[in-house]
Amino acid sequence: MAPSPRLRQSPLHPLDLAYRQAGVDIPAHRVIAPGDIPAPYQDLLVHERDMTLTLERHCGGAVQLRTLSTSLKGRWYLRRVLLVHAYSGRPVEMGAIRIRLDALTPRTRAQVLRHEVPLGRVLRDAGLDFLSRPRHYLAITPNQDLMGVFWMREPRLLYGRQTEVFQGGAKLGDIVEVLPLA
Repeated sequence: MAPSPRLRQSPLHPLDLAYRQAGVDIPAHRVIAPGDIPAPYQDLLVHERDMTLTLERHCGGAVQLRTLSTSLKGRWYLRRVLLVHAYSGRPVEMGAIRIRLDALTPRTRAQVLRHEVPLGRVLRDAGLDFLSRPRHYLAITPNQDLMGVFWMREPRLLYGRQTEVFQGGAKLGDIVEVLPLA
């Protein structure tokens, strides 16, 4: 019997999984070239750095985690989160993360599961040398959920990216990061 072909993942993976689990419609989206992303989104999205640190530098202070949903299936942990500016509470990113818990040390795994700290900071504080490698850049027409978390009155185009996270050459997981209106 021939092996089954690998299923092609959506450019919104793992956000699409979190939305399906919650019964929320997936937003309309399209893959775009990095050069088609306008400022200031381009500087915030087109890189391989830690997004948490990038956002903290951009907004001039710490960001905090607000967990919107979580699920655990085998070794895979999925969470949808909102990162907010620590002082104003203003949203700075909505993201969905699917990560292999068995690839983390018990201490790091426990910290991720506490839902208190953004993933980038958890990995950085654990001394892990990790890389966020963008696979797709996205133009997204927000659904009602995105409009709500980003305090939007009308649907206006948002930008984001889908990345794969690697540590020491091994893939840890996938992330979709969506930025609010600038």
